[in-house]
Amino acid sequence: MENPEAKVKTGLALRHLKIKTETWPIAGSFRISRSSLTEISVVTVTISQNDKVGHGECRPYSRYNESPDSVIRQIEDIRQSIEQGITTQDLQQLLPAGAARNAVDCALWDLTAKLNGKPVSTILGMLNAKPRQTAYTLSIDSPQKMRKAALEAHRYPLLKVKIGGPDGLSACLAIMDARPDAELIIDANEALGADALREFQQALKDMPVVMIEQPLPQAQDEQIPHHPNSLPIFCADESLHTSQDLDRLWRAGYRAVNVKLDKCGGFTAGIALMQAAKAKGFIIMAGCMVGTSLAMAPIMILEGLADYIDLDGPLLLAKDRRNGLRYDGPIVHPPSTELWG
Repeated sequence: MENPEAKVKTGLALRHLKIKTETWPIAGSFRISRSSLTEISVVTVTISQNDKVGHGECRPYSRYNESPDSVIRQIEDIRQSIEQGITTQDLQQLLPAGAARNAVDCALWDLTAKLNGKPVSTILGMLNAKPRQTAYTLSIDSPQKMRKAALEAHRYPLLKVKIGGPDGLSACLAIMDARPDAELIIDANEALGADALREFQQALKDMPVVMIEQPLPQAQDEQIPHHPNSLPIFCADESLHTSQDLDRLWRAGYRAVNVKLDKCGGFTAGIALMQAAKAKGFIIMAGCMVGTSLAMAPIMILEGLADYIDLDGPLLLAKDRRNGLRYDGPIVHPPSTELWG
């Protein structure tokens, strides 16, 4: 991908990098197959030049052997390069795909936009992002409590249902009974086996289930039931990081992918990955880790490349950043330039 950032002025002044860890409380608790959270830790990056400041946020994720300390070490290792003026394309060679590169990449794009007085979408020659419907996540609980949560989420026509194993089928059926008006994304976070997955397929084939997300552990991708035109389709999440994964995932039987900037390594890589996935024929979901609006903003700019939006991270927090994304029920609006881009 040609880098439009290289064509805009970045000035001659040296930059200044700041990195810090922040803790944000969850509204209640958030449970998936491998963890239960009451708060999250994020790493924020600010890069200033002249009187302009660019911001980026990432969520280090233990599933990918990341922690706030490890992410900060990665960024500190390239501090000199960042402060001496690297571009986002330079950055792709200095850090691997992951949370650290995401935070720096997003901060560089935000800084570029602010230095040039132009939105990122204009710099890229893209159409401005538009409001979109987001999925809303129900974390793991008993079928009765998840049914109640689905009823309380009556404003949301697309529900993402977290399950922790084969017994999650009962919760899915309870939710569909309570909310026949809703469509479901069932997210196993690697918690099913091949036999259980076939049971899910059989039980749900005529139900309003958009996709089953990451049903099997990444190491068992080859056990995905591979039948052309079978429903529900399968979506890769933990198994997808970069465009190099796409051919393997297609052969395995995945027909949708969940693109997250913390996995692929930033806004620059996210554009390339979404374009490559679209060309391959995948359905694309623009997704997120639980995070603040600052983490959602860059991928919301790319909503035009996505078939589905799963950017409800701030809705799961007890509070959000100033100038955060605006949500009107299930509709999430593009970020203000005060927030990002």
